[in-house]
Amino acid sequence: MDANLSPNDSALNRRQFLNFLTGAAVAVTAGSALYPMVNFFIPPPETGKGGAILAKDQLGNPIPVSQLLANSPGSRALIAGLAGEPTYLTVTEANTLDAIGIVDNCTHLGCTFPWNGVEQQFQCPCHGSRFASDGSVVRGPADRPLKLVHVLVEGEAIWILPWTQTDPRTGTQPWWH
Repeated sequence: MDANLSPNDSALNRRQFLNFLTGAAVAVTAGSALYPMVNFFIPPPETGKGGAILAKDQLGNPIPVSQLLANSPGSRALIAGLAGEPTYLTVTEANTLDAIGIVDNCTHLGCTFPWNGVEQQFQCPCHGSRFASDGSVVRGPADRPLKLVHVLVEGEAIWILPWTQTDPRTGTQPWWH
């Protein structure tokens, strides 16, 4: 080893500095090129604040709000809601989505049921329970109203959130919490 070279040699420090600059330039260039490619393969977030999820169709594809608003006012669309539970969303007279969604699970035995537009009721075919358009019980054997969820629209996205407030139909805490 040469005794004339010391760790404080200016040529060595210059070499280290130039290596650092070269490495930094390569890293910045590679990072800026890779960032869009990596973002392309990362799906957009499907959960939001407060446990919100994107409304999806039966195949698991997000439903754009314009697709539902193409239906006439008063119509109801069935979507996959929280925990995959089928949930009805309603188009209002103002051509917006109602802020309250109704979960399509009978409170008697958990059957799913259709909306009867003629009688303006949810009618469970299994045991005859009937529910009003707001999900309250019209006729048993079901003894509890249907579950509610919050519906938020942001741009084309429809977000479904758990209902934790007082049930507006009964004035009490929701039975599902």
